Amino acid sequence: MENFPADDPRKDLEFLHRQMNEEVNSIEMCARSLTDFPDADWEVRMELARQCWDEARHVIAFRELFERRGGVIGQFPIMNFQYRIITNLRSLASRLAVQNRSFEAAGLDAIQDGLNSARRANDPEFSSLFEAQLADEMQHVRYANEWVKKLLRQGGPRAVFDLVRDVAVANEALQHVAGGGVLFYPVADDLRREAGFSDEEIEAARAQASQQ
Repeated sequence: MENFPADDPRKDLEFLHRQMNEEVNSIEMCARSLTDFPDADWEVRMELARQCWDEARHVIAFRELFERRGGVIGQFPIMNFQYRIITNLRSLASRLAVQNRSFEAAGLDAIQDGLNSARRANDPEFSSLFEAQLADEMQHVRYANEWVKKLLRQGGPRAVFDLVRDVAVANEALQHVAGGGVLFYPVADDLRREAGFSDEEIEAARAQASQQ
């Protein structure tokens, strides 16, 4: 991956290219969960389908801005580690916990930070993009918070054990890929609370970020 310094003219283009690829990964992960868990409750399958639609719109939005600013698809290297981590998890609860409650919840913090920066830079294109993305990602985290609890109640102690194991496996895989390069943004308390996290969970996220 190429992480350019803040004053490098390629920084924004690389970000848009990378983010576009991550949104493609999100579509693929949700689609795999739909096919891998055909007997899941209809309501959660509908949430996954809606997320596919949301992420597809995000791909288009990032691509349009990327190309409008002179970017060419394939210009920068990409990684698909999130897809590989998520699709190796064995239960739907685990996938929702890692993809939505972890990766996308951290995305709420990152989007808020990016939105603040875009507003300071008086960049209406980035601001508009982040605002639209934020509204969708909020719902993705919110429904996962609700459904992880429901699925654990349905599955009982065994489901809880599987979730704890899978989260540990995902954390280990992430560390293997990123090492010390994982970025933590200031925790967006209000956004996380609106997405269904408790004050204790928000404080735990803040403590984790402060250790980096």
